Amino acid sequence: MTETISSVPNAPRAPKAPKISFEFFPPKTEEMERNLWETINRLAPLTPNFVSVTYGAGGSTRERTHSTITRILRETDLLPAAHLTCVSASRGEIDDIVDRYHEVGVRHIVALRGDPPGGIGTPYFTHPDGYQSSAELVAGIKRRHADIEISVSAYPEKHPEAKDFDADIDTLKAKVDAGATRAITQVFFDNDLYHRYVDRVRARGIEIPIVPGIMPMHNFKQARNFVTRAGTSVPDWLAEKFEGLDNDAETRKLVAATVAAGQVQKLFKHGVDTFHFYTMNRADLVFAISHLLGIRPNGAQKAA
Repeated sequence: MTETISSVPNAPRAPKAPKISFEFFPPKTEEMERNLWETINRLAPLTPNFVSVTYGAGGSTRERTHSTITRILRETDLLPAAHLTCVSASRGEIDDIVDRYHEVGVRHIVALRGDPPGGIGTPYFTHPDGYQSSAELVAGIKRRHADIEISVSAYPEKHPEAKDFDADIDTLKAKVDAGATRAITQVFFDNDLYHRYVDRVRARGIEIPIVPGIMPMHNFKQARNFVTRAGTSVPDWLAEKFEGLDNDAETRKLVAATVAAGQVQKLFKHGVDTFHFYTMNRADLVFAISHLLGIRPNGAQKAA
């Protein structure tokens, strides 16, 4: 894509349509496996930059993550990114996982500290012989395989365990200094939070892309419980849009697509040209939102 447009005065020049990536989670059952691959096959023609596959708490989905990544490499033209955390594994075990990924052709890892082994809200601890932080994990990956690209996490509302924003950005800078080249944000719903966060990050001399993480709210109540536990605030105006729709899944779906598309379009008009969608292994809303952004199957793009 070589043509560019400027959507607002003095805004950075942006591509005609944004670049996108998708996150999936590894399936637990045969039915979930079928659903995941229906989703992948539906979204693959949108030619995302990459697709990531998550890694369960405490490494609980390690083999399923590897299996899903391997199948994506084998059966599609997509570029997979494997999530990897520091939790519940020694350095040697994690190094072996990285080597296995490299051997099958993975060249992108999303390196994360990981949630506490007991779940969000419980004390965090790592394996005594493991990587003690995400920055250590990034450095360890780069030492073994310099050709692996590494994405890391970022928190527009700061990490729930961070003392303050400065400490949180110190953590991001350590990850960048260790070799990370992209940060993907935790879910947020107020775009001002994202813009203020990017301003803070840039003021610290961090220049890597800060890619907004976008979650369409398929089931508002369920999603709100999930994201608030991870430190994301849910504005009153957003909750009001889903009022009275608990038993109306079809209307919820339309509202969710409209809200997420509006959020992304506003970010795009302010010069943000790359987005990462938390798909929850569902294609419908993400496909619709991508269409509204001017993204067409197999690269046939139109202006957003």
